[in-house]
Amino acid sequence: MTKIALVTGGNKGIGFETVKQLAQQNIKVLLGARNETDGKKAEEVLRGLSLDVTYIKLDISNSEDIANVASYIESEYGVLDILVNNAAVFLDDAWFGNNVEIVTLQTLRDTFDINYFGTVELTQALLPAIKKSECGRIVNISSVSGSFGVHLDEAHWLYALKPYAYSASKTALNQFTVFLAHALRETKIKVNAANPGWVQTSIGSDQAPLTAEEGAKTGIALALLDENGPSGTFSQSGEVLPW
Repeated sequence: MTKIALVTGGNKGIGFETVKQLAQQNIKVLLGARNETDGKKAEEVLRGLSLDVTYIKLDISNSEDIANVASYIESEYGVLDILVNNAAVFLDDAWFGNNVEIVTLQTLRDTFDINYFGTVELTQALLPAIKKSECGRIVNISSVSGSFGVHLDEAHWLYALKPYAYSASKTALNQFTVFLAHALRETKIKVNAANPGWVQTSIGSDQAPLTAEEGAKTGIALALLDENGPSGTFSQSGEVLPW
């Protein structure tokens, strides 16, 4: 039976590559994107590669969109095997420096609406469909910027980069990963957080060392874990990262 996957923010960057690489594994992939034009354009490109990809309108800060997607998956497929929570925003002024004294509450709220609250709401809405899967996998695309351990390590390359809104939202996402994995520990569902690395995306930088294709690989590996794979972890390329 063909697996069904949903990738949020799937129209560009790591999300687009995640959709592509999952579809290359003969998985039916729903490409979630809030912009219909961009979503359908991405769908067209991937279908041109003979991949089974379908665009679905999904702004994860919109409760109506979330309800519609949950209803669509239930009625059309009855099950969801893989959820990759990739959609995210970076609204801090810059990566470098520490803006905790001046970051606005609006920036914090807008960042958390997508990176945390929307992700939690969508996941909760889709859990009934994921629980029907024989091999449910939830992958939260996080960031090493959300790691307390990294921000306390003066020797780490990211130590000087402290964009507070983005980092705090990813820290919250990491805790959601830990708590959800614990809640589902008696099921076959595995919940893990992935750090893509520093990637050439709109959130990353043109100067980043990794391509979007490379950045997607950790999330793909976690989405395709076998029954003996871990749950409740935070990693990049198989290397466990500090919370």
